[in-house]
This record gives sequence, structure tokens and C-alpha cells, in this order.
Amino acid sequence: MANHRFEVICEIEPPTRPDLKHVRHQIGTLGKVADAFLIPDNHIGRATVSSVAVAHEVEAMGGRSIACLNSRDRNLLGFRRDLLTAAAYGVDQFLFVYGDKPTAGGRTSELNVRGMIEEVRTAAEDAVFAGMRPFRVGTAAGLRPLPAWKRAADFVFVQASFSLEALLRWREANQVDVPVYAGVMVVASEAHAQRLAATIPDIDIPQNLVGKVAADRRAGVEATCELVVQIKESGAFDGVHVIPVSRYREVAARLETMLA
Repeated sequence: MANHRFEVICEIEPPTRPDLKHVRHQIGTLGKVADAFLIPDNHIGRATVSSVAVAHEVEAMGGRSIACLNSRDRNLLGFRRDLLTAAAYGVDQFLFVYGDKPTAGGRTSELNVRGMIEEVRTAAEDAVFAGMRPFRVGTAAGLRPLPAWKRAADFVFVQASFSLEALLRWREANQVDVPVYAGVMVVASEAHAQRLAATIPDIDIPQNLVGKVAADRRAGVEATCELVVQIKESGAFDGVHVIPVSRYREVAARLETMLA
């Protein structure tokens, strides 16, 4: 079980245009409650500004960053380029994922997440990276048994859930010695819930929550922040991965009060 200080890792929406103003605003707003920021990679199958570049922006603003890299869009040479770029920028934490289904085109990668982790471990012995801080790599986990190779990661992000009981059952069944972060996500609207159900495998959004959000758009923020507090009080996790979507202002304000 968790033995470290409880951390709040906030996901920010990366830009789909060459403009970082919105990113900077999210960082500044969420910085009141976030211990670190996760930057998605080609979010929901759309091209975005490089997660490594946005992670560098987070670091420049005094925050801690975790750059997400998906295996879907990369070959080995492209992945090595990302590692070199990250090292040059001082970005040393990654979350490796398969990647959402692209909105156009198909999968181009010769890599998978396991291969990316192995490549990073090999890179630690490469003279090119001599003198650099070692990379820390995390992996994502669904609410099912954790494969042995994922247990070799430096940290684990558990799939977003709306049920404390489901998260606790998973944690009890998957004893690992690395930090584990439970995923929580704001449901912004009824239409948002429908999109999530259509694009994220195995996600279980309670219908009573969808009804509350349809009646009051603040209900999604309230439910998410209450779940964050419950997860913290359980003592079962090292922190949470909060996905505030467009509600980052409301999430920051509410968590600042609830976690005080």
C-alpha cells in the first residue's frame, strides 16, 4: 500500500494549435493544487504540440512534468529522437501508453509500450546520456491483473474510475512496490459521458452521475473532487491522476478547499 506523501497529478489539455497561452493558464491555475502535471500525447487521436515540448514549458514555469508518449505513433528512430529531445530539455519523467485510436490514418508504430520501457532501460547505459538524470518511466493499467512486465515500471497510473470500491479492489489484488496513482475524471456533460463511453474501453460511468451532470454541470466537478478526497483518506494509493478536462478552473478551486 501507499507509503509516500499523497500527490495530486493534474492532466492538462495540450494545444492542437501552435499557441501555448492556454497551456500556461492551465499550469498557473492548477498549480495551486498540483504536485505535478501530466501532458498527453496526440490527445484522443488528434495531433497536438509535442508532449515533451509542453513538459519543458511546465518545468520552465516551476512545475514538475510527466510527458506522455504513445507507442501508436512511433517507430524506434522517432522514439530515440524523443528521448534525446527530452534529455536536452531536462524532461526526465514519462508515462508510456498505447495511444487512443487516431481520427485519421492508422497505427504506424513498430513499438509497443513494453519495448519502449526496455529501450529506456538500455538508454541508461548509452554514453550519449552520460551525466543526465536517469529517466523515470510509468505505465498505465486497466482495472484488471497487472502483467509482470508492467510491475517493472517506476510508477503506475490506474485507469480512470468513478468507483472507490473498484479502485480498492484493484489495489488489493495488485500489490506493487512502486508509486500507484488512481485515475479520476470529470464528466463535463451528458454528451461528454457518451463520448467517453464510446472511446474508452471498459470505462463504467454511473448513470446517476450522468443524470446529475445533465441537471447541473457542476456535479461532475463535485463528484471528482469528492472521490479524490476519498482516495486520499483510504491510504491505498500514493496519489491521484486528475483529468479535469475543460473544468480545470473549477477543479482547482474546489480541491484547494477540500484538500486544505
